[in-house]
Amino acid sequence: MTYELSKTPEGARGGTTPARHGHRLRWSKVPEVTLYFWIIKVLCTTVGETAADLLNEKAGLGLTGVSVLMSVVLAVVLVFQFRTAAYRAGVYWPAVALISVVGTLISDNLTDNMGVPLEKSTAAFALVLALVFVVWYRREGTLSIHRVDTTGRESFYWLAVLFTFALGTAAGDLVSERMDLGYWLSAVLFALAIAAVAVARFALGLDAVWSFWIAYILTRPLGASIGDYLSQPHAEGGLGLGTVVTSALFLAVILGLVVYLTVTRGDVVEPESAARRAA
Repeated sequence: MTYELSKTPEGARGGTTPARHGHRLRWSKVPEVTLYFWIIKVLCTTVGETAADLLNEKAGLGLTGVSVLMSVVLAVVLVFQFRTAAYRAGVYWPAVALISVVGTLISDNLTDNMGVPLEKSTAAFALVLALVFVVWYRREGTLSIHRVDTTGRESFYWLAVLFTFALGTAAGDLVSERMDLGYWLSAVLFALAIAAVAVARFALGLDAVWSFWIAYILTRPLGASIGDYLSQPHAEGGLGLGTVVTSALFLAVILGLVVYLTVTRGDVVEPESAARRAA
């Protein structure tokens, strides 16, 4: 399953959008949106939830200290990501996993350390994400992930990804607290919401860009619900595997899929293919 995410502004010759800011690259810096993309994305969101809990429990640094540490690690990985000339699965997906952890920690800090109500943090993250999209489109003329081929567009892309994780964390916690469904039913609810977006996209013609980003946001609480269901004790409605086992299990699956995609290049977008898709 792939999503067409192009918005070509008027005057763009041959369906291509001129690079307005940043160094132009020959290759897109993000993978093709296939079934592998969504599987790894959900796995990364699960790791983001369980790893954040694990680090907060075991590192002894406190929530703020863990947040600073993981932000530094993320910054280092993003430096490597920005220095690559094209999408590399072995660099891209570790960045997604780490940004999932950091996005979770940002939301948790607001809720647990600063006492910000989930209603307010959810609204704030939604507003910030909307502003990122507005500025991104006004400066670059496209929100297409098939056009993440300049440093400017890549910067906006990762900023948007960060706030989708933060928004998904806050919104997911808000829904779970208000509805008190438990982990398993929460996962089913968010899976149905994603399925509804897919139906709206393919059957009703919902805009491809927004259907992608809505689904992208919803995968965060879906992955978190799955992670909590596996890791939390039986008394709290989970399977009791613990954060260590759950994190290790999902990281192993992510590693296996990333190695497979690195070898097969099954999610690499060729420049010519991306240009035709955007036309």
